Amino acid sequence: MTAAVVHPSAIVDDGAQLGAGTRVWHFAHVCAGARIGERCSLGQGVYVGNDVVIGHNVKIQNNVSVYDAVTLEDDVFCGPSMVFTNVHNPRAAVVRKNEYRRTLIRHGATLGANCTIVCGTTVGPHAFIGAGAVVSRDVPAFALVVGVPARQIGWMSRHGERLDLPLEGDGEAVCPATGERYRLSGGTVECLA
Repeated sequence: MTAAVVHPSAIVDDGAQLGAGTRVWHFAHVCAGARIGERCSLGQGVYVGNDVVIGHNVKIQNNVSVYDAVTLEDDVFCGPSMVFTNVHNPRAAVVRKNEYRRTLIRHGATLGANCTIVCGTTVGPHAFIGAGAVVSRDVPAFALVVGVPARQIGWMSRHGERLDLPLEGDGEAVCPATGERYRLSGGTVECLA
């Protein structure tokens, strides 16, 4: 596999770890303590803080700042200009760097353009956050959430297709794109095959 590729206008501080095949585009800044996996793409104007872990095959679109205390697992998609936070009650005159709340974005989740992920939340595997949503509490695996504040309106497959499942109760559905089967039971969705 090829080495990481860094655009000449980007800044990657000494000590940052970039996996093979990762691309860092125009005017991005990756801080020294960042750990980024293989085959990632960091778009124009992306910032990655020191205390950040990014898995493999993560796509971070233009103008996203991944601040300290954020972890992105494998196959996460961050849409253009989406926002992470790390302090719950910021004030310019009050230093709160020891109060950062950790944010975890689980494997395969999608964070739509211009959405905001408030610090201290976990977005479950393969969850789908709609464009412009404000997420202030944990999101279950495969959940589709939209709005301000974000609320769940459905379920999504691993392929990113809407599943014909009720919000509550039990049920089964098939991904219209792949034929994978999903089961909803006790408020939890799982992929059966």
